[in-house]
Amino acid sequence: MKRYFTLFFIFIFSTNVVFSATFSTIKGTVKDAQTKEELIGASIWIKEQKTGTVTGLDGSFHLQLNQFPVTLVYSYIGYVSQEIIIENSKQTTLNILLMPNAQQLEGVVIRAESVRNTDIGARTIERNALNVMNVVSARSIEISPDMTVANVIQRMSGVVMERDNSGDGQYALLRGMDKRFNYTLVNGVKIPSPDNKNRFVPLDIFPSELLDRLEVTKALTADMEGDGIGGAINMVMKDAPSDLQVTANLSTSVNSQFFSRDFQTFNHSAIDRQSPDGKYGLGFPSDMSHFTTKNLRVTEKSSLPMGIAGGFSAGGRVFKDKLGIVVASSYSNAYRGNTSDVYGIVGSSGSQHITNRFFSTEQTRLGTHAKFDLRLNKNHKLMWYNAYMDFQNKQVRDAIGGSTQVRTSQTVRMRWNHQSILTSTLKGDHHFLNNKLCFNWSLAYGRAFNETPDNTTIRLNVMGDEVSAYATGVATRRWEENSDNDKAVYANLIYFTRIGAVNVEWSTGVVLRDKQRESLFYEYKFRPASSTPQLKGEDWNHFDEIKMDLETISLLDPLNYDASEKINASYIQSKITLSKLQMIAGLRMEHTRQGYDLRFPLGGDTKPIGFQEYYSWLPSFHTRYELDRNTNLRFSYVKAINRPSFFEIVPYMKEFEDYREVGNPELRHTVADNFDLRYEYFPRSSEQIMVGVFYKYIKDPIEYGMAETGRGANYMPDNLGNANNLGIEMDVTRYFRKFGVKANYTFTHSRIVQPKWLEIDNPNPYAEHSRIIIGKNQYRQLFGQAAHVANISLLYRDMENGWNGQIAFSYTSKRLVDISRWYNEDIWQDGFIRLDASIEKTFPKIRLTVFAKASNLLNTPMYLYLDPNNPKDERFDNYARRKGGRIERIEHYGVNILIGLKYKL
Repeated sequence: MKRYFTLFFIFIFSTNVVFSATFSTIKGTVKDAQTKEELIGASIWIKEQKTGTVTGLDGSFHLQLNQFPVTLVYSYIGYVSQEIIIENSKQTTLNILLMPNAQQLEGVVIRAESVRNTDIGARTIERNALNVMNVVSARSIEISPDMTVANVIQRMSGVVMERDNSGDGQYALLRGMDKRFNYTLVNGVKIPSPDNKNRFVPLDIFPSELLDRLEVTKALTADMEGDGIGGAINMVMKDAPSDLQVTANLSTSVNSQFFSRDFQTFNHSAIDRQSPDGKYGLGFPSDMSHFTTKNLRVTEKSSLPMGIAGGFSAGGRVFKDKLGIVVASSYSNAYRGNTSDVYGIVGSSGSQHITNRFFSTEQTRLGTHAKFDLRLNKNHKLMWYNAYMDFQNKQVRDAIGGSTQVRTSQTVRMRWNHQSILTSTLKGDHHFLNNKLCFNWSLAYGRAFNETPDNTTIRLNVMGDEVSAYATGVATRRWEENSDNDKAVYANLIYFTRIGAVNVEWSTGVVLRDKQRESLFYEYKFRPASSTPQLKGEDWNHFDEIKMDLETISLLDPLNYDASEKINASYIQSKITLSKLQMIAGLRMEHTRQGYDLRFPLGGDTKPIGFQEYYSWLPSFHTRYELDRNTNLRFSYVKAINRPSFFEIVPYMKEFEDYREVGNPELRHTVADNFDLRYEYFPRSSEQIMVGVFYKYIKDPIEYGMAETGRGANYMPDNLGNANNLGIEMDVTRYFRKFGVKANYTFTHSRIVQPKWLEIDNPNPYAEHSRIIIGKNQYRQLFGQAAHVANISLLYRDMENGWNGQIAFSYTSKRLVDISRWYNEDIWQDGFIRLDASIEKTFPKIRLTVFAKASNLLNTPMYLYLDPNNPKDERFDNYARRKGGRIERIEHYGVNILIGLKYKL
């Protein structure tokens, strides 16, 4: 036995001696010679052996050599290649600097610009920006599990997503501020919203593959529009590459909800896009003959529905690089599901009522964009950008309600919604006086459109196995349509000068905006054609076979209104640059005239036409100090506003069983003072460690609450005094050769007071009523805010073998999602965990990539529950509960899986 051990150790020792004598490890980094940024994916080629490696995520490489001398060739796209001869094994560390390529254009040297759609480009923008911002690059988006901008932005610090009923992200809440407190830009220009009441833009309408990068600005500068207390979201679309580039992708997807149940659908193409009153004129004597029923037949697909998606982009520069062209298009058809249980209370008995809802949703998304930029000469450049986004959502919601033992009702809703956003911008950039004077301008047009024609709800009675169309109000059919047309002019003048050792940049500019909005709403209610119950299986099998008559027509809804908004803004700003210190101070003035015009006045003292007009003076100050080459310390102060939404100032009134909801023409705009302090460290060009704190003092925040008016107590949008909002943000991105980690955490805390109603025992024992209602103030956090938000992504990139992988985890703590008019009866969404993943394999010889993406892998249920301190809950001890509060809803969305191919030329 000893002999075997001796031979084994001799073998191991001799092998190591031979190996160490034969092979030598060469390691090092490859960087940009000018910026000293690490070049990720740079090629290191052994010339004599025709083998090699590539740099990792940290710009480093390892290479084993077994013969000397040898020639190493270093190359990277857009850089001059470099050859190094290794004479012997003593040369073990090499740090290579590559020079960017240079091209001649009419006698002007144009160096290859830093590619801003990479992680390095994103970190460079964050580091050099004067204000507080976060950036996600196109490359990070490409290898992430996310298919829409809404799902991409959820991974950024300080962002909470408001999701649609399929579980996908839809609206972004920045730093604990509701979606109304931020605005959305495309290539730096504000775009209109398809919402019929508000300004906020649904981010799920934008395919993520059209982006070069996504920027979230959290502290505005004076040259930015001032209505972003939470911040601004800027989608920078694909730009023309320096060389011809063509990409294409094709994929298919499934949702796990339909592994175990059928998918329900209906013929939305049979929908009449106009209501009878919209088609023939208001007051037209409609009857059932004027309503089609071809769209009321629900069918079921037993086979698994498979979604399909594809994208294409092509771009390059022609005419000696003077003209840049890029066109891109993305299409997807996906199937989503949702199974939810909605808990309620039946009458005074307090028995629990449960409605089981089954959603079947088909989403069709189309995005196209085209950009042309023309370099007239070294001083003048023109750009024309056009984009069209189209989103269609076809959904069947089948809801069966009753107690846990007996089902008593069924409600089926068939809804097709269509949204689109069109934007076109012509820009000019002009330089004079040897680049000391710059003038840029933009002419922008945007149109948002939204329609939900013939949104039909069928209500049925259920008794055991018997389903019948019997009760009055058997069907409701609703037509909704609105549009938002936006025209804007931007102009900026910038002058560069030097005073001693100080560089000074003076700038001034104006914005003129004219927005016109139209909103239409028609509703028709139907009753059964006879008093005899129509039984399913005997009198009808499909909803289009139910015989019904028109019962009532509603044309006077306040959603029939026009709105307008004219904004005139100007600013002055100065930027001072010393060796390590940069400061920028500015003052912005915005004049707002916002109005409404009710198509059907409500009568009484209601004004059918009204407007608000006011001036806002918005100072801002930002400073950045470079502690060293890789470290910044920055401070910002910004005053910003939030305007009332279009519908909130409309004097509408809706009567409910025990309260009245009204609009508020006297609603004031919100003003906030915003403070930021952030420490930034960039260990390498693609890495970051950032820690920041922020504070917002908010005057006249707009939220819904109870208010006493001349007509009594009403539930209405109101200015709820003042509020405080503060938080901490942390971002970390680090790479270790082939592995990487991206993590962020945000803590947010706020406080606001709201007047509410509280039902108490009547202190007068002789009174007619034993219970009375009093007013009481409640202190709470801001609507939609989550105290804790965390994201962690683990990355793997083996560029040498073409592998990329990512596992992304996100957590959002409980947040307030519905504000009640009653004390301590608000509804909360419980903490939500989400796990997503993606993987791809590239075959460089054939330029093909195989990829897979999966979202919501844990299929985490979403819980909504009432405030645990609800004073009325003592009667419902036996009800299902979550965190001590009575459950209002539980939703499951299923796992989404996508597999596809990408080709890049």
